[in-house]
Amino acid sequence: GMLSDTSDPTTPAFTTTRAAMQAILARFVPRDDESTLGIINGRAAYAPAIEADYQLEQNVELLSRIVAESADGQVHTGVFAANDERQYIAAPVSVTGDSDTGIYVVAINVDEQLDELYRSYGTYAGVAAGALAAMGLVGWFVAGRLLRPIRQLSAAASRITASDRTERIPITGRDDVSELTTTVNDMLDRLDFALTSQRQLLDDVRHELKTPITIVRGHLELLDRNSAAEIAVTHELVIDELDRMAGLVDDIETFAEAQSAPPNLAPCDVAAMTRGVFARAQVLPGHAWRLESTANVTITADVARLTQAWLQLADNAAKYSPLDSEILLGSAVVGTAVELWAQDSGPGIPRGAEERIFERFGRIDEGRGIHGSGLGLAIVRSIARSHGGDVVLHRLSGGSRFTIVLPLEGPQ
Repeated sequence: GMLSDTSDPTTPAFTTTRAAMQAILARFVPRDDESTLGIINGRAAYAPAIEADYQLEQNVELLSRIVAESADGQVHTGVFAANDERQYIAAPVSVTGDSDTGIYVVAINVDEQLDELYRSYGTYAGVAAGALAAMGLVGWFVAGRLLRPIRQLSAAASRITASDRTERIPITGRDDVSELTTTVNDMLDRLDFALTSQRQLLDDVRHELKTPITIVRGHLELLDRNSAAEIAVTHELVIDELDRMAGLVDDIETFAEAQSAPPNLAPCDVAAMTRGVFARAQVLPGHAWRLESTANVTITADVARLTQAWLQLADNAAKYSPLDSEILLGSAVVGTAVELWAQDSGPGIPRGAEERIFERFGRIDEGRGIHGSGLGLAIVRSIARSHGGDVVLHRLSGGSRFTIVLPLEGPQ
């Protein structure tokens, strides 16, 4: 641009264009990727004292082009190629009162500047690729660990059949997948228990039905059709055995329902239920029934099923007690539980038979002539456990007390 000694008091006074050009080149030292040149009157006149990587004054064609472009006194930019691509800017320089014209030229090595950008981009790309690879490796490892139990679950499920139900999936860690594994193992335990119980029930039913069927068939085969008396006796025996089989089927149905169907829970007034059970039990003949105590409390339970279980205990007490003996019924709150009991005056339960009497078809009275399916106490225990409780046997000096123990807060 135009330089004078009056434009800025801090600017040194230049009387000639050449002095101004020298000052410009001395003040602006080129970088490694730059080249500068001072042109006076169309010829290369001044070069920086520091050696540049490219000498602009040697490119005669470029100098002619710059001089021609700058003839209009405006700043011009352009691109030229030497060994690599360079961009230049040419700015006219003149001093008022001096006829010389100057051009200050700066050329920048574009490729070298871009190389630094490329190096930065390459570094970034390498780091990004490494990070992606590391993330992928970590993700593969973590996903593998998380999905391993699911793969084991799938493999175990494909191996487990009705004949091999013992296998379980190993549990590792405490994450959501481990909780899923625990839930599946619990489900397999329940399925195993259900299938085992079903098979045992079928075996027991086959065993229990085989005896009356054999008795009926044997008497029919030996029946003398010409004897009216024998026909009458056989008819009575067959009807009795068929009734016993019908009762057995009914008890099996009740037992299966108690095991599989969930209880119909609702608020249950224990005092009202106690009075209802006592009123029904008094109908059973041959005994003196006494209501010992009543619990004034309300719990969450299936009233119909609890009444059924309690009446079963009362019926058992009546069967195993001497005629005209006293049987006690009662209910009470004991700690955090409600107890419902029936107490008889019978001979008691022999030691060692405590668990057997609660099993399906478990009996200790085969030779005493007392009829029953052997499912009564099993039904009582199943109903009690479906309510979160159990049935307990207490030995007494003169009999036994069977107690249904239920939690006050109801089944969980």
